[in-house]
Amino acid sequence: MKHRVLYILILAALILSACGGAPSGTNGATDEPSVVHVGWAGSPDSLNPGLAILTESYTIFDLVYDSMYNLNLDGSFTLNLADSVDRSDDGLVYTFKIKDGIKWHDGKPLTAEDVSFSYNLYKDTPEYPYLNGYYTPYFSSIESTEKNEVVLTLTEAIPNLESQLVFLYIIPKHIWENENKVEFENTAMIGSGPFKMAEYVQNEFVRLTANKEHFATPPKVDEVIFQTFENQDALVQAIKTGQMDMITEMPNTAVASLKTVENVEVVVGAPFSPGVSDIIFNQTEEENCPTPEEGGICTGHPALRDRNVRLAMSHATDKQKLIDVVLLGLGTPGLTLIPDGLGVWYNDSLKDYEFDVAQANQILDDAGYLDTDGDKIRELPDGSRPLTFRLNWPSDSISAPRTAELLSEMWGEIGITLEMQAVDPDALTSQCCPAFDFDIMLWGWASDPDPSALLYVYTSEAIPTGSSETGYSNPVYDDLYAKQQIELDFEARKAIVWEMQKIVHEDVVYIIPFYEQATQAYRTDRFTGWITNQAKVELPDSSSLVLIEPVK
Repeated sequence: MKHRVLYILILAALILSACGGAPSGTNGATDEPSVVHVGWAGSPDSLNPGLAILTESYTIFDLVYDSMYNLNLDGSFTLNLADSVDRSDDGLVYTFKIKDGIKWHDGKPLTAEDVSFSYNLYKDTPEYPYLNGYYTPYFSSIESTEKNEVVLTLTEAIPNLESQLVFLYIIPKHIWENENKVEFENTAMIGSGPFKMAEYVQNEFVRLTANKEHFATPPKVDEVIFQTFENQDALVQAIKTGQMDMITEMPNTAVASLKTVENVEVVVGAPFSPGVSDIIFNQTEEENCPTPEEGGICTGHPALRDRNVRLAMSHATDKQKLIDVVLLGLGTPGLTLIPDGLGVWYNDSLKDYEFDVAQANQILDDAGYLDTDGDKIRELPDGSRPLTFRLNWPSDSISAPRTAELLSEMWGEIGITLEMQAVDPDALTSQCCPAFDFDIMLWGWASDPDPSALLYVYTSEAIPTGSSETGYSNPVYDDLYAKQQIELDFEARKAIVWEMQKIVHEDVVYIIPFYEQATQAYRTDRFTGWITNQAKVELPDSSSLVLIEPVK
């Protein structure tokens, strides 16, 4: 998938040479472009906004496209593409007055017709796993008017329209109307945002150039290059040597040493999208397996469908040890997919399962999972199969390899063994959802500011669409999900959201080992203006990249 570090270093040198030969972030001569080099461990999985899953894709979307609302670092929303919005008294009709004079990167005007086209495309394309199934279910109609207005009519009044629209990126009708919406790779990526797509090689780099004519936030720099690193030590070394101007992630083991490096500033804090690391159990029942036409394979180990097994594994998971060893203390114990970073939506009344190996062993004994042949591995109650589970994680994960090693040790104490393997992220996505061709996975989510997106992952409806990772199905939960979607009273909706978290916690749908803090770093001798004084940390966000400028 990715290339050796030597090749990455050669590639960086070629890119640097192509940009004028000056050191990263410096001008060398006044007419040379200012180029920001950003290092990360991932790469966009798709440039089609309807199909993308990985957070790296959304980072690029946020820079190249505009949305109706901007999500700010403090969690608030700001109207972006429109001068104003009017809501009907019944909360069903929103009228957005689109700004005049906005242009696409190819010079054509962006109008209300592009906005209505985009929303209708997301609404009418069920193959889009998130934008269709989660963001648009209450859209009744979207129309544009001759007054450059967009009229959005809902089937029911909802409490969170801003968060529903913030990731519905506006795309150009004159390009997309001639393409297959699912097969379109969108490599040219014509948008209206503060940066333009210049060059993209998957798993290697993304090069963006500044849109100096942007209507709201024209960048002060000329280019941003996101470069993929497979080796995490090389990523850290790159910020030390000045090969990179900023890195979006790093092993926590590097935090202390980087803090002592001259001209490097380390930023640690809450993630912009609060992160959730999860231990995913494939618990898809036969009747819920997606059809072969939908991509279902469903090869999960049958023991994982038993709550007793998942409960025992939860009791055998020492979360504090994982935090101390894997995160070096930079995290908090997890409970549900709704992270503590979502504030009031997080159900902090839940009591976690105590780390107790003896209790875990007793649960399995009582449920009939015994080691009948003395090999220290338990078998199914009928003796037909050992409790040996495949454990996979994305190969670009920093924390998963050590987490897997520790889980193997912990679960070995209760007679469970693991076959562990790192997998290319794209391949792992294919194994996951809706194929369910795995036993256990280590992965994670970046959350929306509203809880609905992560709550949707648990629904039965999400199983065939590719949004569900576990195959979990509970009609009571499904009903509550539908209710919270339209509950306008804040306290009443909060109570429903808390009850939903209680249900899935008691059903042990996941083990959430921890909520991780964000650790990023930038060089102080190259660019100035990084936003580091907000409640959350996200240096590659457009809020920083449109403000930074070369150090004089």
